[in-house]
Amino acid sequence: MAHHLSAKKRIRQNESKRLRNKYAARTTRNAVKKLRETKEKEAAVEQYPKVVSMLDRLAKNNVIHKNKASNLKAKLAKHVNGL
Repeated sequence: MAHHLSAKKRIRQNESKRLRNKYAARTTRNAVKKLRETKEKEAAVEQYPKVVSMLDRLAKNNVIHKNKASNLKAKLAKHVNGL
C-alpha cells in the first residue's frame, strides 16, 4: 500500500483515467461495430466522420496505438466506399 500522499493521489488519478479510457474505448468499439453493420450508404457516410474522430481522439490520448487507429479507419473507409 502507498504511504506517501503523492503516491495515494497517483493511485486515485490512475483509477479515474482508467475508467475514462475504458468508457471512451468501449463507446468507440460500439460505434465501429454499428458502422460495420450498416448496409445503407447514406447512413454509413454520415456515421464515418464521427467514428474517425473518435478513433483519432483515442490515438491522440494513447488509449489505442496510432497504427491501430489508422488500420481501423482504412478498413472502415473501404467498407463505406464498397456500399
